[in-house]
Amino acid sequence: MDNSGTPRASTQATTSAQATRRTFVKAAGVATALPLVPALADLALAGPAEAAEATALPDYAPVPDTAVGPALTDGYHVGRIGGHLYWVTDGYYQAMFLTTTTGVVVVDAPPTIGHNLLRAIRKVTDANGRPSEVTHVVYSHSHADHIGAAVLLGPDARRIAHVETERFLRRDRDPNRPLPHITFKDRYTLRVGGETLELAHHGPNHSPDNIFVHVPRYKTLMVVDVIYPGWVPFKNLAVSQDIPAWVEAHQVAMRYPWQTLVGGHLGRLGLRADAVVQQRYIDDLELSARQTLESLDPTPFFDKYGPTGNSWAIFKTYLDAAAHQAAQPVVAKYAGRLAAVDVFTVDNAFAMIESLRIDQGLLGPFGIRP
Repeated sequence: MDNSGTPRASTQATTSAQATRRTFVKAAGVATALPLVPALADLALAGPAEAAEATALPDYAPVPDTAVGPALTDGYHVGRIGGHLYWVTDGYYQAMFLTTTTGVVVVDAPPTIGHNLLRAIRKVTDANGRPSEVTHVVYSHSHADHIGAAVLLGPDARRIAHVETERFLRRDRDPNRPLPHITFKDRYTLRVGGETLELAHHGPNHSPDNIFVHVPRYKTLMVVDVIYPGWVPFKNLAVSQDIPAWVEAHQVAMRYPWQTLVGGHLGRLGLRADAVVQQRYIDDLELSARQTLESLDPTPFFDKYGPTGNSWAIFKTYLDAAAHQAAQPVVAKYAGRLAAVDVFTVDNAFAMIESLRIDQGLLGPFGIRP
């Protein structure tokens, strides 16, 4: 044992495993600026001090000022988009509501905002003299992180959602996400107290049921988990179930004549310029992913793990190395322009590579062999 009480054999094994992984990553031509997460096996072999160091929280680049939203008061911010249309954020999630002559229409109810959504509504309606009762709730899609506080809006509010949203909610049986009263397949126009919202389903994107909510009078579009103003998309391209359709949803969004976007996440509203920048980020990521699948030498991965019969190790190490290689030029290009580009671009590159392989047949070393 050494002075820390750690067996020397374990220390040597850990060092050897780390060196081996570094060797194969470098052999694949992957830059080391983006840190690799330590393997669980390495952590199991490491002593307490080494394990603590290996799992220490990383440092990331500062968030650009252009990505920062308005300051929060009492944990939330409520602001006017235009006329009687408002938005609420806690810096992580967003909801939208429209005050009418007969009550309030709410779009989404994120749990992180929770009761502050009701406080925001009362603050606005007290100021403009309109009724504060929530009469209608629109679900953007079924995911609990966006509508998991819907139960707080009261049992009398009429809930409206896509037909697929109802199917998912029946399956999930979550009391915090009550079933909708009204469902639609393609389009639905909601007219309440002199105000209008146009709901539309353009096919799957982030999820099979994710809809577009357009408020023409105030030139505003709410589409959730597609465009992230000032930021890179969330992990694995917004954890989207259909990557090609999610990419297409950006073009669908741009066909609407909006000036203000409510994206459902983070601390500020979006402009059309934000959507353009994200489209360019995705284009660059796809191009880099294609180039990586064409250029990354798979030989070291097959040589290392093929003789052991560990097929999953071949896939993992190759795809991880490919994600890092594809992410590298994109991170460099958008550093300082998009917040968290160094946080999620490797994950986004992995999702793009998998989509290119599975959806478009660019299988790289796992395609048809001679």
